[in-house]
Amino acid sequence: MEITYREALRLALIDEMNANEDVIILGEEVGRYGGAYGVTKDLIKQFGSDRIIDTPISEAAIVGTAVGAAMTGLRPVAELMYVDFIGMTMDQLANQAAKIRYMFGGQIGVPMVLRTQGGTGRSAGAQHSQSLEAYVMHTPGLRLAMPATVTDAYHMLRQAMQQPDPVVFIEHKGLYTMKGELDVDKATAPWGKAKVVREGDDLVIVTYSRQLHYALAASEELAKSGIEATVIDLRTLNPLDFETILPYVKRAGRAMVVTESVLTAGVAAELGARISEECFDYLEDPVVRVAGEDIPISVSPLLEKNSVPTPELIIETARMMLA
Repeated sequence: MEITYREALRLALIDEMNANEDVIILGEEVGRYGGAYGVTKDLIKQFGSDRIIDTPISEAAIVGTAVGAAMTGLRPVAELMYVDFIGMTMDQLANQAAKIRYMFGGQIGVPMVLRTQGGTGRSAGAQHSQSLEAYVMHTPGLRLAMPATVTDAYHMLRQAMQQPDPVVFIEHKGLYTMKGELDVDKATAPWGKAKVVREGDDLVIVTYSRQLHYALAASEELAKSGIEATVIDLRTLNPLDFETILPYVKRAGRAMVVTESVLTAGVAAELGARISEECFDYLEDPVVRVAGEDIPISVSPLLEKNSVPTPELIIETARMMLA
């Protein structure tokens, strides 16, 4: 069936809550309002206020409550309106949720999901448009999922709600209205595995989230001039599946990493370093990072658009690499 990314997320929540009565949802306006982007719309009518819980406007309280609930045996799904607010939760998230299994010697875990929204595209300004996945990726103990497609939005959210450890689940706000086919019975890949979305012998593009669609658009345009690119969707950044990437990079000898997060000390830096270390003898050229500018995101639509990678920039970079 064809549905939107937003509807796929909502359906995943409904199906998992029906399958597991321990799943609860909490956050600002997730109940009567239906969530900042409408993902939890009308769920309170179906599951009641005991399982769909509107909280005070306190990100620290939301995540702290989720951590405690998870430790008692529930499976909370906490929602932050924007990933930009994750800094206010970092004690609860990075010092508690990420470390409790280790601190208790494996006797207790924190099986929670933190759903949040990141990325540009809505002229929301510098405080509501960031891509802060590197904050999460930097913290051992936190799983990190960033689905790019309708099918992955559904299956990866359901998989996240079944993990024994805390999962930060970042949805790109520019994808909510995107439509796609969903087969509820079949995931595109197992949890933690990257997916090769397109194959080509000249160049490997490694990416995730909305940039997958930009990379695919760029690859189709490049093909018109004889440049064939492999495009790999990481899907999760923790676990990070390098086993899927390596043979393609070794074959092509050239790799580009495309991320919306900033260039300096970001996800692209880690991916670029790992590819360079593990494929050094096979690379024809250095790994190239195409990432967000090291600037606050402007509210101006034109400046915002060009502060992160575009299909045009990916095309230009690929042609430079193969010149």
